[in-house]
Amino acid sequence: MTRVAVIDADKCKVKKCNQLCVSFCPMVRSRVEAIRVEGNKAIISERLCSGCGICVKKCPFQAISIVNLPDELEKDCSHRFSANSFKLFRLPTPSQGMVLGLLGQNGIGKTTTLKVLSGELKPNLGRYENPPEWDEIIQYYRGSTLQEYFQRMSQNNLKVAHKPQYVDKIPKVISGKVGELLEKVDERKILNKLAADLELTKIWDRPLDVLSGGELQRVAVAAALSREADVYLFDEPSSYLDVKQRLQVAKAIRSLKLEQKTIIVAEHDLAIIDYLSDQICIFYGQPGVYGVVSHVHGVRTGINIYLQGYIPDENMLFRREAIIFHEKPPAAGANAGEPLLRWGRIEKTFEGFKLVAEPGEIRRGEIIGIMGPNGIGKTTFVKILAGLEEADDKPKLGALTVSYKPQYIAADYEGTVQELLIGVAKENFTSSWYKTEILQPLKLNLLLDRNVMELSGGELQKVAIAACLSRKADLLLLDEPSAYLDVEERLNMARTLRRVVEAHNVPAFVVEHDVVAQDFIADRLMVFSGEPGMKGVANSPTSLRKGMNAFLKELNITFRRDSATRRPRVNKEGSKMDTFQKEIGEYYYMRLKQE
Repeated sequence: MTRVAVIDADKCKVKKCNQLCVSFCPMVRSRVEAIRVEGNKAIISERLCSGCGICVKKCPFQAISIVNLPDELEKDCSHRFSANSFKLFRLPTPSQGMVLGLLGQNGIGKTTTLKVLSGELKPNLGRYENPPEWDEIIQYYRGSTLQEYFQRMSQNNLKVAHKPQYVDKIPKVISGKVGELLEKVDERKILNKLAADLELTKIWDRPLDVLSGGELQRVAVAAALSREADVYLFDEPSSYLDVKQRLQVAKAIRSLKLEQKTIIVAEHDLAIIDYLSDQICIFYGQPGVYGVVSHVHGVRTGINIYLQGYIPDENMLFRREAIIFHEKPPAAGANAGEPLLRWGRIEKTFEGFKLVAEPGEIRRGEIIGIMGPNGIGKTTFVKILAGLEEADDKPKLGALTVSYKPQYIAADYEGTVQELLIGVAKENFTSSWYKTEILQPLKLNLLLDRNVMELSGGELQKVAIAACLSRKADLLLLDEPSAYLDVEERLNMARTLRRVVEAHNVPAFVVEHDVVAQDFIADRLMVFSGEPGMKGVANSPTSLRKGMNAFLKELNITFRRDSATRRPRVNKEGSKMDTFQKEIGEYYYMRLKQE
C-alpha cells in the first residue's frame, strides 16, 4: 500500500490560506517538491508524498485527506481525470445475454464506468496528460472481453443505448411530446408493448417539461429500450418509481436477454438489482478519490459480499461493519408517546383527481411510513399536513411547526452548505450533538465549504435531509429521502432520522418507495390505494406487518429472506415460496416459530 495525500480541487483555496500545505510540507523543506501550486490549486505528487499528514492538519478548508492506494492496482488504472483527481481501477467485463449489476457507493466510479463503456469517455489508462490511442487501449485489454469491446468501439461498429442517471435534466436538452419523441427512436418496433408495460399511454400526448420524475424515468427507459443496439446501459433506472413500476422496468430490461444483448445496470435498490441481475460487480475504494471494480460474482453472492464488506477472492476488507437486516418487524409504537396530531376524514379534490384520507393519529417519537403507487396522492397528503395545500373543507390540523423536505429539490441557494445549515440550525450547528448525530452520519462535514448550487443529486439530497432535521419543529415530513442515495447512505439516513426523532421526541411522516429502506425507517405504515391519477385513498396508519402485507398483496408481490444476511429478496412470480407465502398471507415478514 502507498500512503499519500490527495486534494479535493473544489475545496482548495491556496490564495486564502497563504499556501500552508506547501510551507509546512517536510518534503518541500528538504527541497523535494511533494506539494506545489499551479494557478489557484495545490498539486500533490503521489510519487514524492510520504503521507505524514501534516498538510491535512494545517489545511483550513479540509481539502486534503490521506488515503492508502494499493500498489498492485497501479498497473490496472483504467481512467483518471487529472492530477490528484479521481482514479478508476479496472473495468467490469460484460457478457452477452447476461445482466451485469454494478453495486457500490456514490462517487465510487459507477457512472464513470458507464460513460467509458458508452464511448462518452475514452479510457486514458491513468495518463491524463498523454492519453493513449485506441491501438494501445485495445492491446492493454488483450485476453479479455473488453479487447473485442473496444476494438468494435474504435471502428464505430458497436452501438450503445445509454439511459443517464439524472432524468430530471432531460427536459432541459430535449423538448416535445412523449409519443412523438419515442416514435422517432423506435428502431426495434416494440413501442406499443413498452407503452403498455410501462404505463405510458396516459402521458402520450404530454410535453416532457410537465412530467414528474417517475414519468420522465419511464420515458427514458422506454427510449433506451426502443433503440436497436448491441449494448444497453442503465444508470439508476428505479429512481422516482414506485415498487410496481420498478419491477415493470426490471422485467422490460431483462427481456433484452432473449436477443442476447449486453446489459449493464447501476442500481442502489437492493431488491431490484437482485431481481434484475445475473451477475454483480462490486465497486469499493474511497468516494471521490479512487474506485476499484471487483471481479464478477453471482448475483446472490455478490450482494451478500457487498453487505458483509469483505471480498474473499481478493482478500479485501472495504468496510469495517457489515450491514445487518432484521427479519422480525419492530414492535409498533414501542417507544412512542402520547398522540401529537389527530386528523379526521380529509378530502382534496383536483380536476380529474380526488384524495380521501381516513382518520388517524401520529404519536410523539413515532415514524409513520407512507407507501403506495405514484400519482395516488401521497405527496398531496404530506403537503396538506405541511400547510402547502388546503383540503376541501379546510380543516384545522393544529398549530404545529412543521419541517418539510420536498420530493423534488432545487439547488437555488446561493451560498455554501455550511451557511445554509447555520441559517437553519442556528446555535445548534456548533454543538457536539449536531456534529455526531447529523453531520458525521450523513458525511456532510466534507461538503461544508461547497456551494449548494454545485452539488450532485445525492449530495443535495443529504443536505436537504440535514436541513429538514435541523429545524426546530413539532412534526417532520420527508418525501422520498432515499432518492439518489446509495445503500449505505440510505441506512445512515434511516439511523439519523431515528436518532433525531427519539432525541427530540418528535414524530415524522416518511414517503418512501424503497421497501427495504422503509423497513429500516418505519414504526407503522400508511398504505395508499386507489387508481393512480384518478382517485387515492389514504388508509389509517397500521402496524408494519399489516401494512406491508396489504401493500404487497395489492401488488401481488412477495419477499423472502436471504439465509445468510436476512436481506429481503423478491420471489419469482409463481415460485414455490411465492405460492406458499400467498397462501399463509405473509407477503414480507415470515412469522417466527415462537410467535
